[in-house]
Amino acid sequence: MEKIIEILNSLKSGVDFMNEKNLVTGKVLDSIEITSLIASLEDEFDIEIGMEYMENANFDSVEAMWDMVQEILDEG
Repeated sequence: MEKIIEILNSLKSGVDFMNEKNLVTGKVLDSIEITSLIASLEDEFDIEIGMEYMENANFDSVEAMWDMVQEILDEG
């Protein structure tokens, strides 16, 4: 999960990503930051985040992103 926090901190500083639970729905991250986040997650974890994962709930918290990444890795 630390890698995800590092990625998020590189996109936007000054946010408590460990405790924030509404990164997308609370508009903490804008669409450009979300697009960069997806690309960074794909690069970092060598995965492809398919359309079935493009839901706000998968990107609203570090835990949700971590669970999504683990699920994709388990499928591979």
